[in-house]
Amino acid sequence: MFAFINGQLVPEAEATVSVLDRSFLYGDGLFETLRVYNGRPFRWRQHLQRIERGAEFLKISLPFSAAALQRQAEALIQKNQLPECVLRMTLSRGVGIRGYSTKDADRPTLVMTVHPLTAPAKGQISQWRLITSTLRVPAGDPVANYKTCNKLHQILARAEAEAQSADEALLLNTEGEIAEGASCNLFWIRDARVCTTPLASGILAGVTRELVIELCQSLSFAIEEVTIKPAELTQADGVFVTFSSLGIIEIVALDGVELRRSPLLPQIWRAYQDCVEQETARFG
Repeated sequence: MFAFINGQLVPEAEATVSVLDRSFLYGDGLFETLRVYNGRPFRWRQHLQRIERGAEFLKISLPFSAAALQRQAEALIQKNQLPECVLRMTLSRGVGIRGYSTKDADRPTLVMTVHPLTAPAKGQISQWRLITSTLRVPAGDPVANYKTCNKLHQILARAEAEAQSADEALLLNTEGEIAEGASCNLFWIRDARVCTTPLASGILAGVTRELVIELCQSLSFAIEEVTIKPAELTQADGVFVTFSSLGIIEIVALDGVELRRSPLLPQIWRAYQDCVEQETARFG
């Protein structure tokens, strides 16, 4: 396998980063995870815009133009002969002086890697079981809007889920409201309305979350952002989560309680699949 690091495609074993790199030391950086279909990164522009916003927020300069990054991403996918995969882009502030100060950390590191992915069976919506994590994320945290390299809450929450043989963990915020999954955004269906948690709950503004909102609007489904407590979720007509890597996954149980399944979800899922096919189909 080959990786992209600071302008070069090199074997992964040679794609090394300094032990003084601030992403390694402090999680001082950003990342994006994109699904690749037919050799094409899905929703590339939206992912790039998010890392650009995050870089502006953290005051890290992207060392390559948007066009150059897209060319390099496509070259990396082709070099590894992985037309169906997950692509990860990592931007670090780089090496600076010892300590928290960002002084002299003015040579950012940018890495891209690709990873094989076992895709869900065609024509089927994957189903997962959730548990509620004991961890809490800060409500209203501005850092949550960006995909930073520090994900300790999410790592520990996922570990809790795995210890209980669940597929994913649900995170609450410091107000006791549902925020998101450890690596996904949450949606639920209630009285023919599709609901999701607001950004102020302390969640990441997911690219697939944004797409599902667009798809619901195109299907003329009422959609709204509302806060919710865990007990209310078990009364929903259907629950699902969204990932950039896995798309839409139905949630069938929370903390051992079986959840209802809404007939609206297959329509949303099909609209998502159609969007993927339209935006990543090869012509000619």
